[in-house]
Amino acid sequence: MKALFIGGTGTISSAVSKYAVEKGWDLYLLNRGNRLDQVPEGATVITGDVEDEKGISERIKDLHFDVIADFIAFKPEHIERDINLFTNKTKQFIFISSASAYQKPLSYFKTSESTPLSNPYWDYSREKIACEDRLMAEYRNKQFPITIVRPSHTYGKQKVPVAFYGKNGSWQVVERIRKGKPVIVHGDGTSLWTLTHNTDFAKAFVGLMANQGAIGEAVNIMADEALTWNKIYDCIGAALDVEVKKFHVSTDFLVGCRPDLEGPLLGDKAGCAVFDNRKIKRLVPEFTATKRFDEGVRESIEHILSNPELQQLDEDFDRFCDKLIEVQQTALNAFKETF
Repeated sequence: MKALFIGGTGTISSAVSKYAVEKGWDLYLLNRGNRLDQVPEGATVITGDVEDEKGISERIKDLHFDVIADFIAFKPEHIERDINLFTNKTKQFIFISSASAYQKPLSYFKTSESTPLSNPYWDYSREKIACEDRLMAEYRNKQFPITIVRPSHTYGKQKVPVAFYGKNGSWQVVERIRKGKPVIVHGDGTSLWTLTHNTDFAKAFVGLMANQGAIGEAVNIMADEALTWNKIYDCIGAALDVEVKKFHVSTDFLVGCRPDLEGPLLGDKAGCAVFDNRKIKRLVPEFTATKRFDEGVRESIEHILSNPELQQLDEDFDRFCDKLIEVQQTALNAFKETF
C-alpha cells in the first residue's frame, strides 16, 4: 500500500509517518526538506513546496496512491489546491482538521462528531470549518474520497503541553515551575481538557488509512483521559519533582491583557474538552490510547532536559507573567483595604 503525506515531519505527522512505515506502508513525504532528521528510515522524500502546484503536479504525474494526507492545510485555498492536485490520484484523501472547530461555548459537556461546528472566537477554527465544508461538498458532488480527522491537543517529546505561552514556546512555563515561580492558570483550573500523545494518535490514524468505512466521515482521534488544568500542571510539576505554585486568573482578564489569546483560550482551552470516542473505536477496533499524561509528559521533560537546544527561554513572557500576577495581587490587596 502506498501513501503520500504532505508535511510528515511535525508533532503529529512525524509519529504517523514512523508508525505507517512500521506497519509496512510505502510512504512518500512531500515537504521542503527542512526537518530530514524526522523522516523515518524507509520513507521517500519528495522535496518541494506544495504551493508550487504546477511543479508538484509534474513531479507526481506518474504516481498514484492508496492514501494522501495533508497535514499542513489550514485554509480553503489549500483545499482547492489539493483537489486540483490529487483528484484521480488517490483512493482516500485525509484532511487533518481540529477539535477546536466544535461549538464554542458547548451546549453539552461531551463532544462527538455530531456536535455542531461553530467557533466565533478563533479564525484558525473557522478556516478549518470552511475546509471541511469544501471537502464535504466535493465528496457529495464529485465523490472525492475524503476522510476528516479531528484531533484535540496532541503532543510529543519535543514540547511540554501547557494552556498558553509566549513566542518561544512552552519551555518558559516549565522553567517557572523549576524555579518555584507562580504559574498562571486560566479560570479556576477545574475545566476538563484532553491531551493525546502523538504515538497514540498515530495508531488510530494509520488504522483509518485505506479504511473504506472512513470514506465520507469525520472522526475524532484523542485519548479517553480528561484532566483538569490544575491536574495537568501538577503532572508537569511531578515530572520535575517540584510542587507547582498555581496562580489563577480569569480567562476574560487574560484575553484583555493579551488579545491574541482569545482564540487559543476562549476558542479552545478554556472550554470543556471531553470527547465521545466510540466512532474511532468502531472504525479501528484495535485502537486504544495507552499513554497516560503523567507518563507522556515525564518522557517529554526528560527528552527536553537532555536536549538543551529545545530549552528556549522567553524573557518577555516571563515579564508578562510577573507583571500580571503583580497587578492582580495589588488589586486584591487594594480591594481588601476598602472593607
